[in-house]
Order: sequence, then C-alpha cells, then structure tokens
Amino acid sequence: MILLTGFEPFGGEASNPSWAAARGAADRLASEGYEAAAVELPCSFAEAPVALAAAVEQFHPRLVLCAGQAGGRSAISLERVAINLVDARIPDNRGEQPVDRPVRDGGPAAYFTSLPVKAALMKLTGAGIPAEVSQTAGTYVCNFLFYTLMDLLASRGNITGGFVHVPYSTGQGAVHGKPGLKVGSMATALALIAVAALENPVDIEVPAGAEH
Repeated sequence: MILLTGFEPFGGEASNPSWAAARGAADRLASEGYEAAAVELPCSFAEAPVALAAAVEQFHPRLVLCAGQAGGRSAISLERVAINLVDARIPDNRGEQPVDRPVRDGGPAAYFTSLPVKAALMKLTGAGIPAEVSQTAGTYVCNFLFYTLMDLLASRGNITGGFVHVPYSTGQGAVHGKPGLKVGSMATALALIAVAALENPVDIEVPAGAEH
C-alpha cells in the first residue's frame, strides 16, 4: 500500500495543489495496479501529526509520501532532510504560531528522508518535469510533518517515507506573479516518485547538491 498525503489550503489560498496532486497520484497509481490511498491533512501543528499517524495505522503502508506547497519555488522539491525546529512565520490554520521550539523535545537534530531522492530526480527530469533535490523543508508545518513522519517511521524499518514540496498551481502562480506548475504534472510527479521508491530500495549516486 502506498499512502500519499497533501494539505488543506493555508495562508489565505483557496486551494492547495499538494492535496489535488496527492489525490491524482493515488488514482494514477491505482490505474497502474498499485494499491494507493490519499489523505488530506489539516495545516495544523497539533492536528497534522495525529491525522498522519491515524492514516498509517489505518492503511499499513509500505511507502508514505507526504506533499506540501512551497509557493514561489519553480520545481518539484524532493526534500532531503527534516530538522527538529519550528519557527512559524505565520500562524497555522488553528491560529498557533510556535517560534524557536523543537518538533520533539529530546529528539534527533534531524532526520534524512528514506526516499531515493536522486533516483526520483532522474525519473522526473526524464519525464520533462522540473525537479530538484532540496536541502531545506522550511520551519513551518511541512517540515514539522516531515520530521514527525520520519520520527514515526524510525521504529518501523519496513516503511519508506519522505516529503515533497510542490510549487503553486499555474492559476496561483499567475495571481502571485510566481512560477506555477499544472496540477496534473504534480500528480504525475508524485506517482513517479512513488514508483522510483519501490524500484530503488537503495538510492543511486549522481550529483544533485547545492552550493548555497
């Protein structure tokens, strides 16, 4: 079973393409013979981890692929590392705005994804979808969920998991004067990432780092 998640809208947006993409990816994967399910998560520090844990218990996945929106980015961002820090520039959807706090008291400083991000990168660029390996998932709800996911899976060695940021949709990008990507392309990207994870239990070695 492949579990995909996306977030509800936040920050004044009417939609969040991460949820539409997760739902679309689950449909594509199912049409290709994979068991897949999509769950929408609240954009809430308190509620998102609870909903994620419940979904993991419900579906017993072998792969968990979480997605969130990073408006302003121009590519699908395969997140490499989640850090044990919350520093919310804006409140979440429940009005909470933690600043300079750990995701989990006493937890590791960071977790690396268990997704084969470089194999996924090659699959996405090969399909003509703009993609990058990202070294930061931010310090908002997305990173919080990513860290929580990897913390949850740390004791479950049989589950692969990670986080992906998607850009604005084309409509949102036009409104904000920022890059945008078709939701259909995002859904295809998430499906390809899931397949890459199943096909590559060990990641490939290709350069995909950053100088800054």
